[in-house]
Amino acid sequence: MQSMYDKELVVDILQAIVASMESILKRFRAIRSSDDFVKDDEGREKLDGICMQLIAIGEALKQIDKLTAGELFSLYGSVDWKRAIGMRDIIAHHYFDIDHEIVYSVCKERIPGMKEVAEKILSDLSKRQ
Repeated sequence: MQSMYDKELVVDILQAIVASMESILKRFRAIRSSDDFVKDDEGREKLDGICMQLIAIGEALKQIDKLTAGELFSLYGSVDWKRAIGMRDIIAHHYFDIDHEIVYSVCKERIPGMKEVAEKILSDLSKRQ
């Protein structure tokens, strides 16, 4: 069964998502604990930048999910795509209530694996020419 969605557009969006995750991981390198996000201006700038990238990723994931009618992400169940999309909503709508410990946890425990899966999806899509 061949899905009917714009694969090129999905690939472009996934490439942007991977670039955003790389940006997050680069900013996160200097962060040793969640408190590093709030101890000084530099930490807060990293938190702000990472949150902006998380919003962009969540929005892009939502777009892919809509374009593929939920089919694509269902093939890659190792990532909780619904929570990743939900993170965007939490940050965008409750910015002043952001828990820096949750952002730390997401960066440390979720982004590396999610980036791997996004790269696998890109690889798989490129094989399905």
